[in-house]
Amino acid sequence: GSGGFRKRKHDNFPHSQRREEKENVNPSSALMTSFKSFQLELDTRHDKYERLVKLSRDITIESKRTIFLLHRFTSAPNGEEILNESEVKLDAVRRKIKQVAQELVGEDMYQFHRAISPGLQEYVEAVSFQYFIKTRCLISVEEINKQLIFTAEDREETTNMTSHDKQSHTWSLKVTPVDYLLGVADLTGELMRLCISSVGNGDIDTPFELSQFLRQIYDGFTFIGNTGPYEVSKKLYTLKQSLAKVENACYTLKVRGSEIPKHMLADVFSTKAELIDQEEGL
Repeated sequence: GSGGFRKRKHDNFPHSQRREEKENVNPSSALMTSFKSFQLELDTRHDKYERLVKLSRDITIESKRTIFLLHRFTSAPNGEEILNESEVKLDAVRRKIKQVAQELVGEDMYQFHRAISPGLQEYVEAVSFQYFIKTRCLISVEEINKQLIFTAEDREETTNMTSHDKQSHTWSLKVTPVDYLLGVADLTGELMRLCISSVGNGDIDTPFELSQFLRQIYDGFTFIGNTGPYEVSKKLYTLKQSLAKVENACYTLKVRGSEIPKHMLADVFSTKAELIDQEEGL
């Protein structure tokens, strides 16, 4: 009674008696059979979840490498080679997504959504960044999902299939609206970096295009506001910061562009970006 441990109910039984009860359990009973099937189902589901986490990690890594490659577009002498190389990398990412789609055949995707969501967001960011560099527009979620419909084209997949199976067997994975919005929100940070690097390379027109484009994205996100998912409203603050940095760069170009040498403009923008972060307590 003076702070000692309380005995649990089963501690009153001797260990030998509990051992005998365990040995007397019939492993072939209906109850044990049901629990073994539950154990097998849970183990299978956990193994699949871990495989999807690994695939999502690979998708994230390859998508980041594609984004780093696309940032060389402004400084590369031949931009088409950069775009072609990025398309090859994105095809490799889509092959990973195809494996995810094969894992989710017959499953409810939302039960495994947390495992694959980070990779899909990074893929949306990479695809939309490449699409913007090509067209100066934002790719739609429908266009992204069209690229995620796969057929059995690999040799290993076609050897054991009949001609009818080859025509009918396809896999697809749809990017959810939330993953699409989060990927687009992350895209704004890459566009802000593209703005600074463009100015450093002497490109004066790109920052004004980016400023108008980011303003349109920010206006779209403000329509969602706090009514959307928590992750989307949390990204809105980062999006606002990226827009402020790009607008500040455009202001500097418009007011002091003729005074500052072009090779020093990028340093001025990076210094002002640090001041903005300090003012906002980052």
